[in-house]
Amino acid sequence: MGGASYTAPRSGTAFSRPGITAKLAAVPWSLVLLIIAVAIAGTGMLFSITYGSTTEAGLPMAHLTRFGVALVVMMVLALVPLSIWSRLALPVYLVSLILLFAVELAGSVRGGAQRWLELGPLVIQPSEFMKLSLVLMLARYYHMAQTRESSGFLVHVPAAVLILLPAALIFLQPDFGTTLTLLAAGGIIVFLAGLNWRIITTGLVAGVLSVPLVYNFVLEDYQRGRVDTFLEQIAGQSSDALGDGYQIEQAKIAIGSGGLRGKGFLNGTQSQLDYIPEQHTDFVLTVIAEELGFLGVTGLLLAWGVILGWGLYIAMKCSSAFGRYAAAGAVGMVAFYIVFNVGMVVGLLPVVGVPMPLVSYGGTAMLTVMSAFGLVLSVHIHRRETISRTGLF
Repeated sequence: MGGASYTAPRSGTAFSRPGITAKLAAVPWSLVLLIIAVAIAGTGMLFSITYGSTTEAGLPMAHLTRFGVALVVMMVLALVPLSIWSRLALPVYLVSLILLFAVELAGSVRGGAQRWLELGPLVIQPSEFMKLSLVLMLARYYHMAQTRESSGFLVHVPAAVLILLPAALIFLQPDFGTTLTLLAAGGIIVFLAGLNWRIITTGLVAGVLSVPLVYNFVLEDYQRGRVDTFLEQIAGQSSDALGDGYQIEQAKIAIGSGGLRGKGFLNGTQSQLDYIPEQHTDFVLTVIAEELGFLGVTGLLLAWGVILGWGLYIAMKCSSAFGRYAAAGAVGMVAFYIVFNVGMVVGLLPVVGVPMPLVSYGGTAMLTVMSAFGLVLSVHIHRRETISRTGLF
């Protein structure tokens, strides 16, 4: 899969760590170039969406600029040793959790959701920080838990608390998409840590049985409306094409009209006439389908398949449990974005606001995804490093 590696010095050795040059030589640059290619393709789609627009003409360049900054962040994070990632896991998780509590107490409301903290001129969304923080914390916890020679149910209880506490706080904002992302990334790590199939089955059954209660007493009115629209689509019933079902109906028209090869770049009817709301963010896949057709969408998903598969390969090759769990959790988080976005756009999943990574416009999600890739690259570069199993710091 490319990329060299180096053996990190063990404690007590007299020699120093290899420098930045040696680490850069160990980077799998083919993977980095593939990530860059996906982001450039997203910029091209945003150019098509905003072509001729006077109000959104700057989105493609802003997207490319944000990606450039995020790319630098990714490369810097890739050079961080796994031992430092491991020591930072608990403090970063606790800070992210405190910020989530602060949002609940004094967060600013935008678009009907209380998700942001205003710290002077700086506006942050703590739920994005929690995604990677949770992956690191769970990886550190299970890395330590393996020394206790315990693989029973009780070893997973603290992990469940680590997942459910921030998930509940984020759900209250409300942000269902991020809540599902946390549950997915955390669930993958718990599964890889050896969760018994009977427990998994019991949890799934309990989840299904709790759906009516969640629908009636937990979801907001607009969230229930999205679920109703989704169920009508699945059942083949005619939904309100000018109301709640408008976005999905227009998305299906765009996807269907693209055919095999598409109508050509800048020639999409639905995209150029702005029929689809949020087509530059959550529904950018409809533009790809209409203008580049089935082949264009397949090419994008194949590229993502190679990237994610490469990430899992990196996870498997790491010598430390922390590195394996951290890389797998980061890959799982990005995979959830992709799977849910595709399902949402084609009407197989409810619309909950999950973007297509690196393709949809948005700086916060892009920074989160690129930070996750930075962690994966760090696991590759430092895959032979020995991580302490004592203490949380």
